[in-house]
Amino acid sequence: MTPSLEISRTRFQQNLAAVQERIGPAQLMLAMKDDAYGHGVEWAASAATDATRPVELFGGYDVHTSLRIRAQAEHATVFAWADSSDDEIERALRARIQVGVGAAEYLRRVTDVAGRVGLTARVHLKIDTGLHRNGIRPEDWPRVVADAMAAQRAGLIEVVGVWSHLAEASDAEDDESARAFRDAVEVVRAMGAAPRSLHLTASAASWWRPELRGTVCRIGAFCYGIRSADGPEIPGVTPIAALRARVIEERASEVVIGLGAFHGLPSNLVGASVGTPGGLREIARIDATSTLVRNWSGARVGDTVTVFGPGEQGESDATTLAERIDTVGEEIITRLTSAVRRVIVD
Repeated sequence: MTPSLEISRTRFQQNLAAVQERIGPAQLMLAMKDDAYGHGVEWAASAATDATRPVELFGGYDVHTSLRIRAQAEHATVFAWADSSDDEIERALRARIQVGVGAAEYLRRVTDVAGRVGLTARVHLKIDTGLHRNGIRPEDWPRVVADAMAAQRAGLIEVVGVWSHLAEASDAEDDESARAFRDAVEVVRAMGAAPRSLHLTASAASWWRPELRGTVCRIGAFCYGIRSADGPEIPGVTPIAALRARVIEERASEVVIGLGAFHGLPSNLVGASVGTPGGLREIARIDATSTLVRNWSGARVGDTVTVFGPGEQGESDATTLAERIDTVGEEIITRLTSAVRRVIVD
């Protein structure tokens, strides 16, 4: 019996509504990197556009993911922020995908491609506010913005956004980053641009630091019900994925479920508790394609064991298991999706 990652469309749409309510009037940009955090881009984009309050803005990270989103959300705004090849830039422009620009050289390449194919590139300029992941350094910002405005006057690009990443190391550092971000926006406006999308915060800061929100909040993990590592529960948000496996053998003191290390289950989760029809039971051993779980009264072949999920059998969420082995919830989910069956349920 193939183990399955059951994904709830209803819980996903409920999470989206809870997030939108929390961050309003800012607009939700639904982040979908890493195959929608392991949940699957196509169904997630479709479900998000079909929600009671449809998502109109998606963050695909790279062009490949953004094109998958575009196929499901024809009229939505889609944003790809990873640096891309010239061929990928062209594909993005032809598919009306907006691009993030965090370096002078990348701005030049985007401008060159736009001129070659005769299309206007809609760009979000990225200022480095302290994370140093990428982005234009503050001392270079006026010069690069001036180059962007020259390209805009030539009809090659339109500056539609300014953005950055927070380090989220401390409130004081985030406050300093926010000041640098506001200064960068003022430079852009002073040079004649009118960017509509101003986005600095991701999931955690968007939720708990409302004063840092711009007109857009990039939120991924929370929409899928994945908590921040060591973070609290999120009101109104529940995990949309549940990893389930069937009992394939009953023994005196344990049962065997058809899920193991080869499916992506981390072998150092021995000792963690999972949900069973008899309540929480401890993982005794993880083998290549199976796992031993402590027995319960009345256990039989075919029973369902839930490794992580929304808590219907008392099981932990993915983040709790991830914290046990010093990783994050989305990492556990993404490593499982290539080897287990993904099932979308209502």
